[in-house]
Amino acid sequence: MDILPYIESFSCRKEQLQQRNSETDRKLPMVKIDQIELPDFPLLLAPMEDVSDPPFRVVCKENGADLMYTEFISSEGLIRDAIKSRRKLDIFEYERPVGIQIFGGDEESLALAAKIVDVTNPDLLDINFGCPVKKVAGKGAGAGVLKDLDLMVRLTDAVVKATRLPVTVKTRLGWDETSKNIEEVAERLQDVGIKALSIHGRTRAQMYKGEADWTLIGKVKNNPRINIPIFGNGDIDSPQKAVEYKNRYGVDGVMIGRAAIGYPWIFREIKHYIQTGELMAPPSVEERVQVCRQHLRKSIEWKGPIVGINEMRRHYANYLKGLPGIKDYRNRLVTLKTMEEVEAVLDEVAINYKDFVMERQQIELVNYHENCPL
Repeated sequence: MDILPYIESFSCRKEQLQQRNSETDRKLPMVKIDQIELPDFPLLLAPMEDVSDPPFRVVCKENGADLMYTEFISSEGLIRDAIKSRRKLDIFEYERPVGIQIFGGDEESLALAAKIVDVTNPDLLDINFGCPVKKVAGKGAGAGVLKDLDLMVRLTDAVVKATRLPVTVKTRLGWDETSKNIEEVAERLQDVGIKALSIHGRTRAQMYKGEADWTLIGKVKNNPRINIPIFGNGDIDSPQKAVEYKNRYGVDGVMIGRAAIGYPWIFREIKHYIQTGELMAPPSVEERVQVCRQHLRKSIEWKGPIVGINEMRRHYANYLKGLPGIKDYRNRLVTLKTMEEVEAVLDEVAINYKDFVMERQQIELVNYHENCPL
């Protein structure tokens, strides 16, 4: 169901719901980030450059994401008032709780960016200390800060002091195999006031190669000194793995990035499996096409027809993955220039594959055009 038509009445409905269920809610298990209340074992949508925009966040929210983040935003870009950076600040009431993520390597710039973010009134502010790509890490931001823990602490402290918002951090195990210092990082960042920590189970040197190692994530969570929520990230591509890692490592929740691209149903599937122990049937071809169409329309609504259609091209292959003989349709979709043309081809797919039964398949986790899907 599309939740956008209900935005205007969101505040009223939220207040009524909270009043009606206040006594019950206090008895339910929950995870708290400062004063933000999340359900037990929340599912977080990772901040992903060129992916986690409002249109994508809509379809993830409707499919069960409990907390979402914007694309990461350059602190320098915000200060310069760059159009692209400012555009990423767009958040909407129906998304809450939602966080804005910033990155940078200069204390003054990060603090000023935090004050700019503060004005937009997100629920929290996240600092990216995990992006491994050269254009970010090579300039001393993102995962590049992992080489200087004292700087990381100073940067975090500057942001915490600059904003009224709860501050969280997203990072990796360390710079490389010889410097897996996440246990020290967790303690030191907690000491300067962060309210939650999300950890990707690879080093910067690994990029996205090999399997994510959650062992150290579990050690951080089980450290008696740590009293903030710890969220694990990396290779969560099925309900079974989410539950397995929940039980094995004791994390407070999981953050999902690449597995949600073209497959926002991953959130509801995990929740269903946790609640029932049973796997949901995968979305039908009709549902895939319907959500792809919704994503397209929201993309055009937010970005305009030219940019909206062009940027949707990166998503079609993921929405239609697993359909035999789909390549010709994909090739057509990435050349079309109007919403009507795209929707006509999507309608063809829905009709021609209406009797095809999708199977739940392992989601292929790929490095999504060298952005930072942590």
